[in-house]
Formats: sequence, C-alpha cells, structure tokens
Amino acid sequence: MSEPVYHVVGSYLSPYVRKVLVCLGHKGLRYAIDPIAPFLGGDEFEKLSPLRRVPVLVDGARVINDSSVICQYLEDRHLTPSLYPADIGQRAQARWLEEYADARLGEVIIARMFYQRGPKRFLFKEEVDAASFNRARDVELPGCLDWLEPQMPQEGYLLGALSIADIAIASFFRNAALVRFEVDAARWPRTAAWLQRMFALPEFARLARIEDTIARVPLPEQAQVLRALGEPVTEATLGTTTARKGVMRLD
Repeated sequence: MSEPVYHVVGSYLSPYVRKVLVCLGHKGLRYAIDPIAPFLGGDEFEKLSPLRRVPVLVDGARVINDSSVICQYLEDRHLTPSLYPADIGQRAQARWLEEYADARLGEVIIARMFYQRGPKRFLFKEEVDAASFNRARDVELPGCLDWLEPQMPQEGYLLGALSIADIAIASFFRNAALVRFEVDAARWPRTAAWLQRMFALPEFARLARIEDTIARVPLPEQAQVLRALGEPVTEATLGTTTARKGVMRLD
C-alpha cells in the first residue's frame, strides 16, 4: 500500500506551517501544498479553517487544523521515526515546550515582530507599531531567551533525541531571523549553539533556502516562484487577492 500524499494549506513563512513541513520531511512523507497566507484565504479556505489560520492538513475526507494537532496526527499515523519521547514524563515536557513556543514565542516573535514588519505593513498598508516591535525585540524576546537558556543542552537536542519540542522552538526563531534578530551567543551560548545545530538539519536548511528566496516576493507571486524551485505546489488554490484579517485579531 502506497503512502498517502498529504495536502497542506499554508505559507512557507509561517512557523506553524514550517513545523508541520519539518515533521513531514523528517518522516519522509509526501505532500502537496497550497502556499497561501491566511490573510489571503477565500471563503472556501474559511470553511476548512474557521479561525482563518494555517496550517490546515487534508488527508482524504479528513480536515485537520492546528499545527500541534496535525503533528500528533502524523506521529500517530507514522510511528517511525518518532518525534515524541517514549517516556511519559519526557513526552509531557516535549508537549509543554511545543505549547510554550506556539503561545509565547508566537505572541512575541510573530504577532509583535514578524506581523508588524510584514503583513501589517505590506499587505494591510497599516502603520507599524514601532514601540510594540521594539519592546518585543529588546525586552520580551530576551526574557524568553533567559528562560530557554537553562533548558538547552550542552550538545544534542532538548530531550536527548530530536523531538517536536526542538522543531517547534526552532521554527519560531527562523521568523526572528527573517526580521533580523540574532541570538547573542555571548549572552545565550547554549541557545545559540543549539539553533546552529537545528538550522543545519537537512529539512530546516532546505526550507531556509526557500524562505530566503520568497521572503521579499509579493504574496500573490510566491506560488510561481515556488514551482520554479521544484516545490510540490498545487494547481488549485484557496487563495484570493483580497486581504482580510482572521477571527482572532493581531495587534
């Protein structure tokens, strides 16, 4: 029986989509992708994603929302190589670190930094909240790094073997890098060294090359560029050219 080809909806520049793509790549799973930003999703997209968020995973007739739910689904369907520790305590810790990334790093890096410098400015033509961005960059994200630093291993990964915790946290720091935030190796040496190891992994490195290529390309033109790069972009799309915000508002 052949492996399924999963259908992913969501932009390569989303840390939540990146987390799912890394999981798919690590497990050697095939997928096709409709690389839309959630802000350009049409009515059909909203039927699949009532919160107007990405990623969405479509597996036959089954539609799954939320990156954490999707990654757990992929783990349950494809047990090896595993991205969740076998030990129940470590598994709980991996899920907590994933939640910390999705919630706190999502708030600081995405809502207050990446969104401000990207979609808010270029898509919605709104003024950047410079005070919010600067506070996130200079106070809030350093505070997150102060908490993360003692969690980081001297070598290897957070919980021994590579896990969802590593993938989730590293996915957000790719977006920090896209708005030119660098982790100070003198202040946070363990985190900086761990990020170097994470970004050297084949799937992160592959995606980084793609992200760097499309980061300055207007959203409606990204699919064409991705096809030229050999990415498995779907012919049909749920995207439109009319921008609209999600149900849960960003700053």
